[in-house]
Amino acid sequence: MEEQLWALLKQHLQQTLTYWSVFFSFGLCISFLGPTILDLRCQTGATAEQITWVFFSQQFFLLVGSCLGGFFKKNLFTSLLALFLCTLTISVMFAAIPLCHHIVPLFVTMAITGGAMGVIDTIANYQLVNLYQKDSAVFLQALHFFIGLGALISPLVADPFLTEDSCVLNTSWTPKYFSFHQNESDHKAERLEPISTYGVQTEGKGLSSVSYAFWIMALINLPVPAAVFTLMYQKRLLPCSRKAPGLLQERSGSSSQDAGHGRTPQPRSRRSRRRLSVPASPGSLLACCSTANLQDHPPTLFFIHVLGGAILFLTDGIMGSYAGFIYSYAVSPPLLMGHKAAGCLDSVFWASITIGRLGFIFMSYSFSAPRLLSSSLVGAIVVQLLLIIFYHSCVFLFIGTCVLGLCISCMFPSMLAFTEDILDYKGKGCATTILVTSASTGEMLLQLVFGSVIHSEGSFSFLLCCTTASVMAFCLFLLFLCVQRIHRSSHAGE
Repeated sequence: MEEQLWALLKQHLQQTLTYWSVFFSFGLCISFLGPTILDLRCQTGATAEQITWVFFSQQFFLLVGSCLGGFFKKNLFTSLLALFLCTLTISVMFAAIPLCHHIVPLFVTMAITGGAMGVIDTIANYQLVNLYQKDSAVFLQALHFFIGLGALISPLVADPFLTEDSCVLNTSWTPKYFSFHQNESDHKAERLEPISTYGVQTEGKGLSSVSYAFWIMALINLPVPAAVFTLMYQKRLLPCSRKAPGLLQERSGSSSQDAGHGRTPQPRSRRSRRRLSVPASPGSLLACCSTANLQDHPPTLFFIHVLGGAILFLTDGIMGSYAGFIYSYAVSPPLLMGHKAAGCLDSVFWASITIGRLGFIFMSYSFSAPRLLSSSLVGAIVVQLLLIIFYHSCVFLFIGTCVLGLCISCMFPSMLAFTEDILDYKGKGCATTILVTSASTGEMLLQLVFGSVIHSEGSFSFLLCCTTASVMAFCLFLLFLCVQRIHRSSHAGE
């Protein structure tokens, strides 16, 4: 098995490495908002409610980009061109963030970044599944390992430039913060204060050097569009590369070979398009969900797509919400961690996801997908229950964050590979489009819902929300296993 995988990797090495690097770019964008949220509030003079809409804009347009990404996957040229433009856009947006001194330009910048991320998400997943098909599980784990790697590097780059308390402390600091300490004996009877009560400097320019972090990330990301451009050149998809001597030699050699077999040579452009095109796909999410596309299929096919999408809606929503709010949860009562220490939590979470995906690369060809997925969900539920029990412990918050990242790291790639395997890779990319879109929707909506609950009920409700979503995901996965068994039984009986 290992020899077969190595042979496949060597055969598609450059293309695979390019898709992995593109997901590194995706990962850079995921995690930088969490630790830099207070600095961005200082820079823009925004309130907590306004900065929440910046999170929403990124996630909403990530969803839009995921839906639109299907239009670009009809052939290799459009896919790579879209990846090149999106990764280049991410570098430009990173460089533009320090120039946003008001909330509206920051909102627009994050919306554009989210759209680029969504297109990347759909295209890279689809192209890799299309490239390796039944062997795609291992390579999808590696693909999503690079998301974790990018998401790990982003907070580490930002950490030296984060401003300490001087940026966020001023005369508008809420008295309720102090009453928490003065009435410590009564704190059990009081509701924990929402994170939005922490005031920031809203007049003048924020005292922050986080701009350098964004410029560094823009430079780190620049090799990614260069790698995509190089792949386009190597695949002779660019006008300049089509005139290369290698292509002319290949054309003359293939023409003489056609003549030797009694076949009429076809025009180069038509043959190139045929050679470079991927199998036809419905393209967009609307095409996948059309009535015509569901005809002549058993009802179980519909439920597999719906349940798979619902599971990833919840698990990716948990991942995005935990990464987005763990910093704010840590600096709120009762933990009241320092800003530097709390900023490390985001790095710990993404580091554990990265290590987990690296480990699951090897585990995915040793254990079945149902076993990996069920153990991951059970582990996530257990660790979140322990976090609720030991909610006063800063040390256990670090331990629990690490274990949760390890448990939840394999959910998306394993679920995607498992669903495509159930459908025998005959869905023309619809499963990939639907699952990616569902995951993006979960990241967007659950962050918005969890943020609203935290704002109204206090920081402790953050852990309750995550645990509830994990239990729901596990119940849906059990139902998914029942449906897939019925689906396979019906196909075996035909």
